[in-house]
Amino acid sequence: MTIAIFASGTGSNAVKIIEYFKEKPQYQFIVLSNKKDAPVLEKAQNLGIKTWTFGKQDFYENNKVLAILKEQKVDFVVLAGFLWLVPEHIVKYFPNKIINLHPALLPKHGGKGMFGHKVHEAVIQAKEKESGITIHYVNERYDEGSIIFQAQCQVNEGDTPESLANKIHALEHEHLPRVLEKLLLEMHNK
Repeated sequence: MTIAIFASGTGSNAVKIIEYFKEKPQYQFIVLSNKKDAPVLEKAQNLGIKTWTFGKQDFYENNKVLAILKEQKVDFVVLAGFLWLVPEHIVKYFPNKIINLHPALLPKHGGKGMFGHKVHEAVIQAKEKESGITIHYVNERYDEGSIIFQAQCQVNEGDTPESLANKIHALEHEHLPRVLEKLLLEMHNK
C-alpha cells in the first residue's frame, strides 16, 4: 500500500509517520511538496523516500500531480502541514482517502489562512480553555471534511502561541501515525 504525504514545511509529522511505519514493509511512502526548499524534502530523502515538488499549475491545471499519484499507485493521501486547497479532481479520485491534520479543534479556528501560529494566536485571543488537533477527511473546502479524530490539551493562562504549538505538536506526533494506521487497516479490510 502506497501513501503520499503532502507537506510544505519542516516535515516533523511526515518524519514521525515514516518512522512509525518503518517496521511495516507493506506500507510505502512518497513525499510531495509545493516548496522546492522545504526541509521535509531532504528529511524524506535521508530516510530513503522518493520526493517530488510541484507548482500551482501542476496541481490545479495540468493534472501533473494526479499523474504522479497514479503512476506511483498511491492508495491514500495525508496532508501534513500542506497549505493549498486540494483540487476537486484529486479529491474525487481519492474519495475518503485524503486526510488532513489541523492544529485546533474544528470547527473552531479553521478555514482559509488558518494554519500554524495563526491558529494558536486565534485560540489564545478567543480565551479558549482547550485546544488540540483534528484529523479529518478532505473535501473541496478548507477544514470542512468529516472529522475522524480529535485530541485535546489545556490552554493555560500563561500560554503563548509558541507554548501552545509545542503542546499541539506533541499531540500530532502521538496520534497522527496511529490514526493513519487504523484507517489503512480499515481500508484494507473492506
